[in-house]
Amino acid sequence: MASTQSEIEIVVDASPVAAQEHRRLFIIVAKRSISSVLTRFHAGYFRISLSLGGQTLLWKTLIDPSHGSNPPWRLLQTLPPLCFILLWSLALFTNVLLSLLYISRCFFRFRMVEAEFLHHVGVNYFFAPWISWFLLLQSAPFVAPNTVSYLVLWWVFAVPVVTLDVKIYGQWFTKGKQFLTLVANPTSQLSVIGNLVGSRAAAQMGWKESAVCLFSLGMVHYLVLFVTLYQRLPGGDRLPATLRPVFSLFVAAPSMASLAWESIAGRFDTASKMLLFLSLFLFASLLCRPTLFKKSMRRFSIAWWAYSFPVTILALAATDYAEEVKTGIARGLMLLLTALSVLIFMSLTLLTAFNSRMLLPDDDPIVCLSVH
Repeated sequence: MASTQSEIEIVVDASPVAAQEHRRLFIIVAKRSISSVLTRFHAGYFRISLSLGGQTLLWKTLIDPSHGSNPPWRLLQTLPPLCFILLWSLALFTNVLLSLLYISRCFFRFRMVEAEFLHHVGVNYFFAPWISWFLLLQSAPFVAPNTVSYLVLWWVFAVPVVTLDVKIYGQWFTKGKQFLTLVANPTSQLSVIGNLVGSRAAAQMGWKESAVCLFSLGMVHYLVLFVTLYQRLPGGDRLPATLRPVFSLFVAAPSMASLAWESIAGRFDTASKMLLFLSLFLFASLLCRPTLFKKSMRRFSIAWWAYSFPVTILALAATDYAEEVKTGIARGLMLLLTALSVLIFMSLTLLTAFNSRMLLPDDDPIVCLSVH
């Protein structure tokens, strides 16, 4: 009995020390985990918020009662509004979380952010957060385009986009004739999309001049970029195989241009239709070349999220096209692309959940490229 009491006394005396040691170890592990996350995190993770923002804008359009009582619209309008609000809230929470993480990275890993900003691939993803915010603004269930809050938020999101335009497009003019050939890659189209989505938001406010300004800025540089990428000039193909899903951005740029011009013109006119048909052609061209993405599909990567946003924007453009022409083929195309968009989004969500341990790999190409 005495021996037992002695042992109990030893355990009681040692427990505060053990608890303090466990607390200290927990703090050390937590700090190392946060440090590891900030080191491996980069702007490319905003692909997720781009996809969510595109989905919210698509579903806001689909459940809009102004589309009439045709069978596809009548079926979609039976969905409860709460589903859309939950989706929008999820997109908002994701974008806020990613933004806070990147702000923390700017404070504690500034040199890595600077290296990312100076890299020909990483710099283009600096447009992604602002594109995501623009998409959330246009799909917001509580903020109307004719309100002061909408106007203020538009300026908050538009200024960084224009600032990045000056940096990137200014380099194209001043760095010599071979510079664009060396730095141009499919992610460069994010700069174009940033201008176009800002143009659409301005047109919805009634700011037609600002909308035309951003639209012209985006489209002129899109033509230059498209021709450069189309020629596949020597030295320009420096994109790692694991990042090849970003080739799907070839579909997103003209699709967003179609939507932006529709907002400026007030209807889905001939120019919008031409841009939609270009998107469909590029989409079909990529579908016919699965070997282009073969190496990138061997192992799950956050780059897979690049597939979702372009298909969603294409489905959104097809939806407005179907509403304009009101033919069975157009409605069938809209339903097909919408179903494909939702399928890709849900598949990526499940794959991300099942492969959560692979979300922050050591060999992420953007981190490796920015470091070297």
